Amino acid sequence: MNAATQATAQRQDDVVSLMDEIGRAAREAAGTLALASNHSKNQALLAAAAALREATSALLEANAHDMALAREKGLSGPILDRLALDTSRIESMATGLEAIAELDDPVGRERERWTVPSGLDIARVSVPLGVIGIIYESRPNVTADAGALCLKSGNAAILRGGSESHHSSHAIAACLQQGLAAAGLPEAAIQLVPTTDRAAVGAMLTMTRWIDIIVPRGGQSLIERVQSESRVPVIAHLIGLCHVYVDGKADAAMARDITVNAKMRRTSICGAAETLLLDEALAPEAQTSIVSALVDAGCEVRGDEAVQKLDPRVGPAGDIDWDTEYLDSVISARIVDGVEGALDHIGRHGSDHTDTIVTQDDKTAELFLTRAPSAIAMWNASTQFADGGEFGMGVEIGISTNRLHARGPVGVDQLTTMKYVVRGSGQIRP
Repeated sequence: MNAATQATAQRQDDVVSLMDEIGRAAREAAGTLALASNHSKNQALLAAAAALREATSALLEANAHDMALAREKGLSGPILDRLALDTSRIESMATGLEAIAELDDPVGRERERWTVPSGLDIARVSVPLGVIGIIYESRPNVTADAGALCLKSGNAAILRGGSESHHSSHAIAACLQQGLAAAGLPEAAIQLVPTTDRAAVGAMLTMTRWIDIIVPRGGQSLIERVQSESRVPVIAHLIGLCHVYVDGKADAAMARDITVNAKMRRTSICGAAETLLLDEALAPEAQTSIVSALVDAGCEVRGDEAVQKLDPRVGPAGDIDWDTEYLDSVISARIVDGVEGALDHIGRHGSDHTDTIVTQDDKTAELFLTRAPSAIAMWNASTQFADGGEFGMGVEIGISTNRLHARGPVGVDQLTTMKYVVRGSGQIRP
């Protein structure tokens, strides 16, 4: 074994040892959190929110360092947008923590209770998952959101942020740990992996002894790697290929406004619309007004032949466009044969994330809401509302497209599981 190979092996061993220490500490902290009172958890959240506000200058300085490095690396505009912090985003993180504190405690909640003929009293009660590993990329606010949601739901969190947000995430994590200390809770309840070495991700994916659930948030390559390599159960969504379907009986002005908002309000989030589907029965002038409004708003529209005829500024869409999450000011558009055509397209090209229908026809809307395969199906609303905060959940750790356990926005309730508590009076089974 040459020197370079030995050095690599030693580095990997060092990372594995580091992650084992973090995992052991997280497991111990999870035992304490599972028994923590709602008051203590809320105290920690409110103290962390106050710490974020007090550390605004330090957070902006750390973020400026990350932004400078990101620009040197030539990272794209959407990534820079996700990475950037300003005073309003810091305040949003703080208010998000306060909103989580106001939620009911999901731990110990009795979901159902009944008595069986044997006389046994059986209750189904919510309990924490245990230790949750969150692997994410450029969004430093995930540090606050994920740590706070895990804390409220009684779970310890191991956070592995992206290298591009390293300084920002560490500054935010320090505020969360200040909150834990103020409430007398173990600081190891929220730990940020201190190394940017990619070997730390590989270690997390095999830490079945310490980690109960992995939640990845990031680009397609990260999600695919986690889903392929993880030996720990995963809650994830692959991509956010969200659709806006404008039905023939839609209000044209409403459809225009919803479509532009769904695409352009913030193009870099997973709830941004990536494909526009127009019913062939929609009046041509209404079709044109929607497409032209997108172009006028600065969006590049790539359409099929019928859409290209609506506005000379529309470019051609290739096969790859229907399967592309742009996360930028680009949208694909096509004409479809009614709601059935829209559902067929979504079924072939969607990612089970969020899809919306715009129509004044109740029957058609209910058909879409029932049959759309999406984790979130909407009617007469922008896909940009696909967010735990907008759903009244405080914030969310992500939007899950899983079929099992959690689906849609993952908030405090979705970060718990169930146990059955059985109370008897001496029964033995015959």
